Amino acid sequence: MAEKIVHAIQDDYSDDYSWCYGCGKLNEAGLKLRTGWDGEKTMTVYQPRKEHMAIPGFVYGGLIGSLVDCHGTGSAALALHRKNGHEPGDGVEPPRFVTASLHVDYIRPTPQGTPLTAVGTVEEIHPKKWKVITEVYAKGVCCVKGEVIAAVMPETFTK
Repeated sequence: MAEKIVHAIQDDYSDDYSWCYGCGKLNEAGLKLRTGWDGEKTMTVYQPRKEHMAIPGFVYGGLIGSLVDCHGTGSAALALHRKNGHEPGDGVEPPRFVTASLHVDYIRPTPQGTPLTAVGTVEEIHPKKWKVITEVYAKGVCCVKGEVIAAVMPETFTK
């Protein structure tokens, strides 16, 4: 498993769509999550900050939900971009997705003070909808399993 993302799909989003709290590169207060390929799987690595604490020693579940959410939509964008013959960094703006459904199962408490690695498996379920199964690991141990149904962003979001 790679330890960092060299070129993320979010790097190629236009500035008009780079404000998401989770993955927007222009959101000063945001998490700036970055999602890329690791073989045939997708990956996001994030180091939770001190303020992302639930109780001392453990990460707040809402932060983990945001990680699963943005990893899911970024993974869907990667998959459709690849299906369309493109890869991150090739100069073609990728498609954008929104969350149609988010489900998160907390398997065990997620420890604070270590990077979290979200690993995704992507499945096309409709030309405009993709399912992403995500597992979140801390120190190699799966702490969270989630599912995102991501839908191609409607044009009405840009008007």
